[in-house]
Amino acid sequence: MAPKLKMKVCSLSGVKTLGLQLLSSRDYINNLPRLLSIVSPTYPPNLVLECLLFLQSFFLPLLPDLPSSSSSPLDISSHDPQLIYRAWVRLKFDDFIKSLIDVFVSPQSDETLKEVVLDAIMEFVKVANGGKFSSSIYHKLLHSIVHSSDAVLLGVELLSSKYFRYMDVRYFTYISLGRFARTLEGKVISDFKMAKEDGINESPLNPSLDHVICNLYCIISHVFPLESLEKPSRPSIEMWSESGVLSRECDHEHHPEEVTSADAIAKKMKSKLTKAWISYLRLPLPLDVYKEVLVNLHQAVIPHLTKPNMLCDFLTRSFDVGGVISVMALSGLHVLMTQHGLDYPNFYEKLYALLVPSIFMAKHRAKFFQLLDSCLKSPLLPAYLAASFVKKLSRLLLSVSPSGALVIIALIHNLLRRHPSINCLVHREDGDEEGKDESKTNTVISDKIDDSKTSAMPCQKSGIDHFNNGETNPKKSMAMSSSLWEMDTILQHYCPPVSRFALSLGTDLTVRARTSEMKVEDYSSGSYATVFGEEIRRRVKQVPLAFYKATPSSLFSETDSAGWNFKLEAEIAQEINERDISEHFYSPAKRQRKDGP
Repeated sequence: MAPKLKMKVCSLSGVKTLGLQLLSSRDYINNLPRLLSIVSPTYPPNLVLECLLFLQSFFLPLLPDLPSSSSSPLDISSHDPQLIYRAWVRLKFDDFIKSLIDVFVSPQSDETLKEVVLDAIMEFVKVANGGKFSSSIYHKLLHSIVHSSDAVLLGVELLSSKYFRYMDVRYFTYISLGRFARTLEGKVISDFKMAKEDGINESPLNPSLDHVICNLYCIISHVFPLESLEKPSRPSIEMWSESGVLSRECDHEHHPEEVTSADAIAKKMKSKLTKAWISYLRLPLPLDVYKEVLVNLHQAVIPHLTKPNMLCDFLTRSFDVGGVISVMALSGLHVLMTQHGLDYPNFYEKLYALLVPSIFMAKHRAKFFQLLDSCLKSPLLPAYLAASFVKKLSRLLLSVSPSGALVIIALIHNLLRRHPSINCLVHREDGDEEGKDESKTNTVISDKIDDSKTSAMPCQKSGIDHFNNGETNPKKSMAMSSSLWEMDTILQHYCPPVSRFALSLGTDLTVRARTSEMKVEDYSSGSYATVFGEEIRRRVKQVPLAFYKATPSSLFSETDSAGWNFKLEAEIAQEINERDISEHFYSPAKRQRKDGP
C-alpha cells in the first residue's frame, strides 16, 4: 500500500486531492507532512507550485493564533490539546518556511518558481508577526542567500527588483547584513588567533569565507540608495508592512507633520546603512570585491553615511597599498579631502609615487587623470611640488603611447598656467643671465619651503639635468633646478597630433587672459584607435606628394645624416684604391720628375 500511496502523492491529481482534504477538515491534518515533503528542489516545479498554493492557503488564516517560534509542545505546561495542536502547526510552519527558502536558493529551481516562492516568503514576512514585519523570517532568508554555496545573483536581483524599494525591507536588510559581517569578523579574528598560536603569522585563506563575503557584497550593493529621502515626502516612503517595526522605532513620539516622521526614518536608515557598511569593510575582502568596492564607494556609499570620515582608515590603507588599488582608492579619498575636511599629510607623496608608465595602461586611468588634475588645481600648491609633478610627467612623456602623451601635455599645460612660478622650466637657458637670475630666484623660493637639501641649484654645466627621476619624495627631486627639455624632444614626435599639441606649451601661459585650461577628460580615455580616428577626420590643406625632381639613388641622402656613410664596404674599398692610384700617378712630385730634364 505504501508504494501505491507514494505514486499517488507524486502525481498532480494526488497533490490536489491531499490539498483539498487538508483545507476541508482538520481530520486530514496528517496530509500536512506529506505536502511539506514535496516542497523541495528535487521535485518537479509544477508539483512544488501546487503544494505551495495549498499550504499557503492553509497557514495564512492560522498565523494569528499560532504561538511564537520559540514555543514547543514540551514548553507548554498546560495539557490543552488546542495549545499542543497550535504549537505543532507552528513547527510545521517553520519547516515550510525552511523548505521554501531551500527551493529559492537552489540552483535547480527555475526563475519562475523562484519568483513565486519569493512572493510567498515575503507574504509571510508581512503577516506572520501579527501584521508586523517578521524580521526573523526575513533574516533566515538573507542568511540562506549569504551562506549559499551556489550563485545567488539571480535571487538577489529578484529581491532587489520587487522588494528593495520598500523602506522597511531595506532597513531590516542593513540590520541583517551588519550582523552577518560582525559574525564573520569574529570568526576571522578567532581563526587568526588560532593560526598565531600554531606559529603561523597569517590565517590560511578560506574559500568558503571568500564566497560568503562575495555574497554579502552582492546583496549590499543591490540595496537602493537613499536619494528619495533628500526631500522627504509621504509617497516616497513606501513600506512593505504598514504597521512595521520601523515606524514604531522612528516615531516614538506623535509627530503632527509627515515631514518630521520622514526625517526620523531617513536618520534611522542612514544609521543602519553606516553600521552595515563599516562592519562589512572590516572584513578581509577578496581582491575582485575589493576593487569593485573602491570603484563604487565614492558614489554609492559616502554620500549616504552619517559620518563619511569613518571611512578614512579604510581608504588611506587602500591608498598606501600602491598600484591599481591606490588608483581606485583615490576617488573616495578625494571626496573626503575636498568635501569632508580630511587631512592626509602624505597625500601628494603617495600621488607622486603613482606616476609610473603602467598607469597609462590601467583600466581606470581616465578617472585617475581627472582626479590628478583636480588635486593639482589649488593655487596654494608649493612651487617645488608643482615643478616635481611637471617634471615627472615630462619624463613619462618620452615612453608612453601617443594617447598617453596627449593627456600628459594637457596636464602640463594646466600646471604651467596655474603656477606661473614654474614657467622658468620652459624658457631656461644655461649660461644666460636671465636663466641664472631665475635659478637664484627659485633657490630662494625653495629655501623658504624646505631645508638646504631641497633648495634649487642653478644649472652650472650644460647638458646636465639635476632632476632625480628615481626619487619618490617630490621635495628631494630637484625639479626646480631642471628644465623641460623633454618638450623640445616631443616636438619631433612620430605621431603628428602629439607634436602639434606640444606646440601649445611654447606660448606664454602666464598670460591667463589669452589662454585657457585644457579639459583633461577629453584626452584621458584615449587610445590608438581614438588618435587615429581624429587624425583621419582632420581636414588637411596641403597634402604631401611623393614627387622627386631627380630619381633618388639611395634611401637616405648624405645630407640627411651628416657623418654617416651608407655605402657597401666593397664600394668604399674601390673608392679608396682609385684615390690611392690617382694620388700615385698624378701627385705634384711625380709630375715634376716626369716633366724634368
